[in-house]
Amino acid sequence: MKGHASAPGAGTILNALATGTGGAFAIDRETTSTVELTDDDTITGEIEGAPDADTYLIERCVELVVDAHGDGEGGRVRTESEVPMAAGLKSSSAAANAVVLATLDALGREVPREEALDLGIRAAKDAGITITGCAAGARASMFGGAVVADNTTNEHLHADDVDWDVLVWMPDERAFSADADIERCERVAPLADLVADLAFEGAYERAMTVNGFAFCAALDFPTDPLLDALPHAAGTSLSGSGSSYTAVGEREALEKVQEAWDDYEGDTWLTTTRTDGARMG
Repeated sequence: MKGHASAPGAGTILNALATGTGGAFAIDRETTSTVELTDDDTITGEIEGAPDADTYLIERCVELVVDAHGDGEGGRVRTESEVPMAAGLKSSSAAANAVVLATLDALGREVPREEALDLGIRAAKDAGITITGCAAGARASMFGGAVVADNTTNEHLHADDVDWDVLVWMPDERAFSADADIERCERVAPLADLVADLAFEGAYERAMTVNGFAFCAALDFPTDPLLDALPHAAGTSLSGSGSSYTAVGEREALEKVQEAWDDYEGDTWLTTTRTDGARMG
């Protein structure tokens, strides 16, 4: 029994580390997963291009789905990703969603997407790779569009379709969400509340820009990339807990931002938002 699925990564509208409320938007870079179930109860994982990476998250996703909907199967799970790890682009959420859906595909089961989402979030918490619960990023990856969610309860608070071109600058260094300084982030809670209010009003671009400056300060990332983007982009932010930055708007304007961001060490690339989310099969 073999199953396949894919799920997009996401950029940040609101980092949830300050208040528990987070916001994210899906981007057109995917993680794909193949799950092959076996008769024994052993589960092994492989991440393409990262032979030494920790595979507990993807193995735990298979285990949770089999526990809920299978009959004690084991299996082999493999992921391939266009979403870089530890860069603030919701790579773990994309991987969890893809693996959960691929396992369901292998079992021949269809379940409500909310249930699939919850299984992936639970696996991420079990793996210790998230502080907030990653509900906003996971939800954007599963359903597409722009999402605001309560990361403490997984409750959906707001959703909308957005149609932007997206520029990403990914520095060479990586930043792990679980290592973020929570106490410093909590100090910008009043700004995070403002970001949430702007997002609820549909002012996502302004929301993410305020978020960017607030969390660059809290997490000790430079604001120069944001200042470079402001004359041209509709919105710009640090993505997640870093290290990537995103800018959104019209492609021609973002190409001007890219010229500035290309002066920094690392990689820049253009993509778009996604209004559809994870896909099975």
